[in-house]
Formats: sequence, structure tokens, C-alpha cells
Amino acid sequence: MGFVSPYKANYYLVMFFAICLSVFSILTPYLLKITVDDYITKKDYEGMLVYLGLMLITLIFEVCFQFLFVFYANFLGQRVIKDLRVSLFDKIINFKMSYFDNSAIGRLVTRVVNDIETIASIFSQGLFMIIADLLKMFLVIIIMIVINWKLSLIVFSILPVILYATRLFQKSMKIAFEEVRKEVANLNTFVQERLSGIKIVQIFHRETIEYKTFVDINNKHKKAWLKTVWFNSIFFPVAEISSSITIGLLVWYGGLNASSGDGVTLGIIFLFIQMSQMLFRPLRQIADKFNSLQMGMVSTSRIFEILETNSSISDFGNLTPQNLKGSIFFKDVRFSYISNEEVLSGINLKVNSGESIAIVGPTGAGKSSIINLLSRFYEFESGEITIDDISIKEIKLDFLRRHICTVSQDVFLFASSIYDNITLFNPSIKIDEVINAAKNIGVHDFISKLPQGYDYNVKERGAMLSSGQRQLIAFLRAYLANPTILILDEATSSIDSNSEELIQKATAKITEGKTSIIIAHRLETIRKADRIVVMDNGQIVEQGTHEDLMKIESGKYSQLYNIQFASQEILAG
Repeated sequence: MGFVSPYKANYYLVMFFAICLSVFSILTPYLLKITVDDYITKKDYEGMLVYLGLMLITLIFEVCFQFLFVFYANFLGQRVIKDLRVSLFDKIINFKMSYFDNSAIGRLVTRVVNDIETIASIFSQGLFMIIADLLKMFLVIIIMIVINWKLSLIVFSILPVILYATRLFQKSMKIAFEEVRKEVANLNTFVQERLSGIKIVQIFHRETIEYKTFVDINNKHKKAWLKTVWFNSIFFPVAEISSSITIGLLVWYGGLNASSGDGVTLGIIFLFIQMSQMLFRPLRQIADKFNSLQMGMVSTSRIFEILETNSSISDFGNLTPQNLKGSIFFKDVRFSYISNEEVLSGINLKVNSGESIAIVGPTGAGKSSIINLLSRFYEFESGEITIDDISIKEIKLDFLRRHICTVSQDVFLFASSIYDNITLFNPSIKIDEVINAAKNIGVHDFISKLPQGYDYNVKERGAMLSSGQRQLIAFLRAYLANPTILILDEATSSIDSNSEELIQKATAKITEGKTSIIIAHRLETIRKADRIVVMDNGQIVEQGTHEDLMKIESGKYSQLYNIQFASQEILAG
């Protein structure tokens, strides 16, 4: 209802149409009662035609209000789910990286697409339709009691049976739909992961295995849906039988009273038969609509579980320092991805403005964690990180990330043109700027030789380009962003020999005059750094130039160098 509040006028209009619809739907059978008793039985055909005309007018109004009610209920629903989807997406894209570490992407896609769409049924087939039906039932009960309480008791005697059956149906359907939504999420997650990793599936000949697994998941999904079918198959026949028994009792008891002249007329019998249906039919429909409402509510609980999740990086900083120079200082920084399992154990590191440092160390030493903390993808437990002597927590988050650019080993490209992937769909960056930047770092010729040049569609994840070509696009993207601090996270570790010379030239160009942190892998990148920082077990164990570190007897760097880089030096020499 919080999302409905901006559209209060629309909401009250729907409620008004619901009231009008209920009144006019009740009016038609009452006019029929008058027509039968006062005109048909008395053979007053002129008066009958007048009331038939009134019934026609009433029917037209009922149809009009039905149209207005359905249209504006759906109109409101679509506006609300649009706002809800935007809020959900905004929430998700601002989550910490740790949230995505523990959440399946397929499940999040299900929330943003499937679950949100299901919520629309709350408005179109659920909430407002149920309110309209309940209002209609209330008016029916009042009119029945006023006209003949004895016939009303016959109807009301069957009512508890339907109410009890409806309640059981609702409870069962709620459990069933929760299982359905869970299986839908499992299905989406499985398909998304297997399609994303299709190359691994085929490389390791897992097609048959994955097919069988998919069949099992699909069977669970089918069984979950069949439970809802089973409950529907039981409930609706029970409701129909109850309704038919009520009609039989009304005809029997009403007919006896009518023949004995006990105040029951033929018109009243007609009225009660119609009104009993108007009372029972909404109950059956409410149960049916409750299916939609239940699915919507199950989806809503999943959506609000995400909306109420507090997993965003705190952005209380209000500083946007001008002329940021890029000096960085890590002071006794401690951090862990999992509680009580420290990845960084009291890191102290200073990087001067314009300095280029390389960080090396074995896998799991904490190299990437340093740059994740600097960009505030994760929050550190203790210590302090400053840029130009200002705590990064005091700097506005979007400003901070605008001045830090990371080029990683795993380059992500969207299924669009090279131009779009370079500018990241920023219309303010013109093609001339992109071409000039490409020429400056030496990648213009490579792009120009592609079909359609800068308009070449690289397809999903850049599948049409080699790893080296994707890396060049990432370098150009970073160069165009013109950050104060540049981070190369093993950005040159998986390039092909054809791209190596271009990569080296691009690296030299984009790091020129910038504070650079290079998670090192290649020898040439390390040796050209102003300083090399060696990490092990979450701590800095050595620092210095390549020559200084090689002089340390049994040093960690010299061991890494001999193991990992000696063969590259032979090739380079």
C-alpha cells in the first residue's frame, strides 16, 4: 500500500467503481423480482416492458462500471509494479559485492522479472476483485434478510460448508504456491547458470548429465504445480454441489410456501435463487482469485525480503574534493569475507600520488582484497583507508568510484557495439572522442579492421572478440574515463601474443601520470613499476624495487620470481 499511495486518486476511483458495480449487479435481480410479481403474474405487459427497459439500463451501467473497474484496477497495478521493479533494481545494483557472492543470479532475475509480474495479479485479479465481491455479498445478505429471513436461513445453512472448504483451500494453496515459486526460482537459476557456462558443459561432455538434472528439476516444478491443480479439482466441485443443493432447497421450501400463500411469491423465489448464486459464486471466485492473490503475496514476500535487506555500502560521505591527487594510505586495515577468517591482517601501505606500484603474492594472499576495499565494494572491519588524507568513508560513494577505475582480467562486455561498450551507453561521449582516445593508446587500427568498426556488435559477453581484444576495449574504456587512480587487476595475464605489444603500449599510456596499483602477473609489468609490494597470508612481507627485492636472500619475491617469472625472462631476453 506504500507503493499505492502516490496514486491515491486512482485507488479511490477503483474503489468507487467497485461500489457502483456491486450496487448495479444487485439491482438487476431485484427488478426481476418486481417484474415477475407485479407485472408478469398479473399479465401487465406494458408495465413489464417498462421494467425490462429499466433492467436493460441497469445492465448497461453494470457493464460500464465493470469495464472501468477492470481497466483502472489493472492501470493502477501496472503503475505500482513499475515503481516496485525500479525500486528493486535500484536496491540490487547498490548491494555490496558480498551479497552477490552469496546469491544466485538466476534467483535475483526471477525476483525482478517473474515475481514482480505476478504481483500485478494482486491488482488485476486479486485484491480489488475480492473487495468488490465481498461488498456485493454483504449487500446480498442484507437484502435477503430484509425480504424473507426463513429463505435466508436455508441459504445461510449451506454457507458454512463453502466457507470452511474455502478456508482449507486457501491454506493448502498458500503452501502449494510457495513451493511453486521456489521451484520456478530453482529452474531459472539452473538454466541461467548452464547457459552462462555452456562452454564448460560442452568441454567436459556434461550435456547428458545436465539434461538429466534439468529433467529432475522440471519434474519437481511440475509436481508443485500439480498440487495446485489437485486442490482446485477438489474445491470447485464441492462448491458447485453446495450451490445446487441450495437451489433445490429454495425451490422446495419456497414452492411449498408459495402454494400455501405464506408470503412467498414466485418473484421472491426467483430473487433468492439469483441472490444465492450471487452469494456463492463470489465465494468460488474469491477462492479462484485467491490463487492469484496467494501467488502475488508469495512473490511480494520475496520482493520485500530483498527490499528490506540491509546490504548496501553506507554512503554517508558528503565530500567531493576538488583536484584529487590520488595519494593512498592503508592504516592497520583488517578485513575478512567470512567472520573470524581474516584476509587482510593489519595492512599498512602508502602509495604516493602518481606512483605506480605492483602487488604480487600467491593466490589468497589478499591482493585483490586491497583494491576491493579501496573502491568500497566491501567494508573493512577496522583501520582506515584515506585518499589525499581524507577517509574514503567521508567521500561521496559515486564521486569516489568515478575517480577510481579498475581493469580486471575478466572483462565484461555487453551484447552491443564496441562504441557502446567503451562509453557504457553514455550519450554525452561522442564518437570523435572515442576515436581520438583509441588513437592515443594505439588501438584504433585494431578496431577499424573489424566489420563495421566501432559499430561492430561483440555479442553477449564479447564472444566475438579474443581475450586480448576484449582487454584492449577495457583499457580504452578506462583511458576515456580518465580516473585519478587506476587499478589493473591482473589485466595482462591472459592476453594472446598478437595483442601483447598493443597491451603493453596501452598500459604505459593509461598509467601515465596516474596513481596506479597493478595486481601483477607479467614480468614486464612488474619491472616497470616504481615499487613492488609482496603479500603473503594477508600481510605485506616485502617492499622495494625489483633489483632491491632480488637482493634479499631467501626472500619471498625472489622465490616467486624464480618460480613464476624466470621462464618469461628467458623468453624476453
